[in-house]
Amino acid sequence: MASFDKSIPVHTIIAGKLRRYHHLSVFRQLLWPSLVIKNVKDMFLVIAGFFQSFFKLVVWRPDVVFTKGGYVCLPVGIAANLLGIPIVVHDSDAHPGLTNRILAKWASAIATGAPLEYYDYPAKISRYVGIPISSDYHIFSSSDRKKAKEGWGINPYRPLIVVTGGGLGATRINDTVVRVLDDLMALGSVVLVSGSGQYEELKAKTPSNGQDFQLLPFVAKGFASLLGGADVVITRAGATTILELAALGKPTILVPNAKLTGGHQVKNAKVYMDAGAVMLVDEDEMLARPEILVDAVKKIVTDKKLAKSLSDNFIPFARPDAAKNVAEMILKTANRR
Repeated sequence: MASFDKSIPVHTIIAGKLRRYHHLSVFRQLLWPSLVIKNVKDMFLVIAGFFQSFFKLVVWRPDVVFTKGGYVCLPVGIAANLLGIPIVVHDSDAHPGLTNRILAKWASAIATGAPLEYYDYPAKISRYVGIPISSDYHIFSSSDRKKAKEGWGINPYRPLIVVTGGGLGATRINDTVVRVLDDLMALGSVVLVSGSGQYEELKAKTPSNGQDFQLLPFVAKGFASLLGGADVVITRAGATTILELAALGKPTILVPNAKLTGGHQVKNAKVYMDAGAVMLVDEDEMLARPEILVDAVKKIVTDKKLAKSLSDNFIPFARPDAAKNVAEMILKTANRR
């Protein structure tokens, strides 16, 4: 977890979200009682959050409000608009979420994580900046990769396959990797970052940690060095993770979660698939035929031209000045008042 300056005051508000599932029709969701009840309840939380935000902004009178997407930003953004406070939006995903689609109508400036052609935002106020990430994510040389592997206690002379499903892990990816683990380990060393929720279960099914296999519940520090040492990374299609891997120039296999709201991971993946920067594995196909994940890894580790092509096409999406550019947009908007 990233650290922050504890001297900076932090204020919270109540917020609620609209739960929607991309793989289910609207009709089926309306017939799901617990889902409907939660959504109705959260409507009142949004209203409460709006009044909290309104009174806080009346007192503070900021020059600008910066929103990063997500349901918690909606009541703040609505309050800012009613008070005439300029709004700057940053949208990480290639598919704008509901909150950003609403706030974009009132925004003075919009920063995007993917190229502008993937959005319907007004071009006049929009700018493709990428996603601010840590400077720890950068291109690793051959010697850097060797040192990173050694630092993690991994065989430095074999290809390294890192599998990660994000902070909470990804059960369907984890289960598939365990099913084909012998085949993957025939291709290289494997590090599976499982998430803490499934760690004990998987620990009983996998080899003890050593130079050729490691099971980790999560990585609190040094994740950039682990990914930097990898020859292939298998992961979900979260926007920030993708841009971190672009900065590393890693040959990457994306397994997007198609069931998330709006199918945003599928749309994230398409941006980079279209550019020939990643390989894509459909989750449903992977569950039916786990060997397709092995085949994808094998193509990368045995074909140096393909690995280089993926890396070369991925690197241009990295935006090392993203944080600076977002800050400039915020300050420029504030100074217009």
